[in-house]
Amino acid sequence: MGLEFTTTKMADAIAWARKFSLFTYPFVTACCGMEYMSTAGPKYDVARFGAEFPRFSPRQADLLFIVGTITEKMGPVLSRIYQQMAEPKWVVAFGVCACTGGFYQNYNTMPGADQVVPVDVYIPGCPPRPEQVLDGLIMLQERIQKHEGHSQVRYREEQALANKQEALAQIRLPAAGK
Repeated sequence: MGLEFTTTKMADAIAWARKFSLFTYPFVTACCGMEYMSTAGPKYDVARFGAEFPRFSPRQADLLFIVGTITEKMGPVLSRIYQQMAEPKWVVAFGVCACTGGFYQNYNTMPGADQVVPVDVYIPGCPPRPEQVLDGLIMLQERIQKHEGHSQVRYREEQALANKQEALAQIRLPAAGK
């Protein structure tokens, strides 16, 4: 009983630390990049939320900011970047083009980044204001604290499946020995 209580509190402490130490990987492809860059300036100061250091290597990042239009050619590249990121990982779609394809309704534009990678938070707008970016970051931090990110949910599901398989193996083991 005491171990479960301690584990739960430890998981909450780790989630709290994770939500204030986000290492972003900006995947900037279009005009929304200017608004994204303005959030790092002194007026909006994204450093207050623990996300001030962009990493330009996916292996060092845990938050992928998809900023701008995603074309069909960029889809496999974006998928590879997502796969190379460290677990747990989170994704924010920034701008209407990253969320839904924007006003580019043609054969070459992907209708949203969620066609390639699971997106945790959508920030709409053309381009979104820096205040919206901060609101989206706060929403993501709340999801991280509650263990509701896509990678966190997937991890819990994999753990539950592994526990079920282990329990089934233990049930079968004594029967095989007799």
